[in-house]
Amino acid sequence: MYTRQTVHPKKFGGHTSSFRGKKFNKSSFRREGENSRRSSGAGKKSRGEYIDFSRFIKKNIYVEEKPYVSKHSFADFPFNAQLHKNIERVGFKSPRPIQDQAIVSVMQGKDVFGMANTGTGKTAAFLLPLIEKISKTKGQSKRELVLIMAPTRELALQIESDFKNLAFGFGMFSMACVGGLPITKQITEIKRGVSFVIGTPGRLRDLIDRKVLDLSTCHSVVLDEADRMLDMGFRDDMVFIIGKTSPERQTLCFSATLSPEIRKLTEQYLRDPIFISVITGETLKNIDQDVVRTRSKEEKLEKLHEVLKKEGSDKVLIFREMKHSVDSLTKELSHAGFKVGCIHGDKRSRERIRTLDSFKKDQINILIATDVAARGLDIPDVTHVINYDVPQTYDTYIHRIGRTGRSGKKGTALTFVPA
Repeated sequence: MYTRQTVHPKKFGGHTSSFRGKKFNKSSFRREGENSRRSSGAGKKSRGEYIDFSRFIKKNIYVEEKPYVSKHSFADFPFNAQLHKNIERVGFKSPRPIQDQAIVSVMQGKDVFGMANTGTGKTAAFLLPLIEKISKTKGQSKRELVLIMAPTRELALQIESDFKNLAFGFGMFSMACVGGLPITKQITEIKRGVSFVIGTPGRLRDLIDRKVLDLSTCHSVVLDEADRMLDMGFRDDMVFIIGKTSPERQTLCFSATLSPEIRKLTEQYLRDPIFISVITGETLKNIDQDVVRTRSKEEKLEKLHEVLKKEGSDKVLIFREMKHSVDSLTKELSHAGFKVGCIHGDKRSRERIRTLDSFKKDQINILIATDVAARGLDIPDVTHVINYDVPQTYDTYIHRIGRTGRSGKKGTALTFVPA
């Protein structure tokens, strides 16, 4: 059973309703055109699904979004004085929709299922109330633990970075438990004592199997980008890890979709959760979407050069399907004089972190990546997303292009397709 709190997708300031005992209409959450299978020939039959290329074309008129009118200010939340100082120090002005609606419920100890697009402020929506919760247990004989699971090491490291900023001055410690970074350091820090463990399912399970990570005192679990974790095949690890936590736990689950798998997961592990939806629509309205048709590999690269040299292509994220394709295109663009970097699953964690940092700080203005960069990452001011390879599914396309057009700014999404 869910308690539902929704924000109208086109008008955040709309009336918020709350009710119990009603079942969700699955069709209302189905992606537009998800089952469309037109056979006009102007499309792709991939390993994932048939995609009509016309779905990659959408000209939008930029409209400045009206600011969300929150019901609360940050000052309204009964946080510790130090936490209020940290909120002000990081520059938070007023709560985003997911924060406005979720924080009170989390502070009340309720389970929450939040549906929200990436880049909507989910991280602070769960970190702020959980930092407040753990601050009140300081000095107790047995330390309470918070577990946060994320699908990729980049997102886990980003969450830990946000935690360090928001938990400044509390004497709380965290550990990012992700693959690609030395496990010995993670083992040492966990044994020394941490309040927040933030990690990917594979590394978390490894630490549990080594009998290093004891989750019996974990009364707070966050599943961030839960749909992505299921897509990546982490279901068994997630179930195993959750099973090691305290039965008397608070569980928070955040997802961009309500697939049958996500619904089953929430029914199994969330107790009478508050349902909050701030989904703003299938695609962001400030993104111009178009295709670039090419007849050969040479013409494809030539047209990419034209796009990258065009005025306004200030910060460009390029997606490719295969790791070796990411590497080869990076070399080609680097040789052509572009400031470019790349990330994918075979890159060392330190190298991926360094490259992402360079992109965020505008030391490079082109980042080429596999879908490790398609979800959850907060990269400001991306002007263009380019699908150099057609994505396997339309859902993947939506998540990729969501890296641009953020925070009310205009963005451009281009998909290269065969002529």
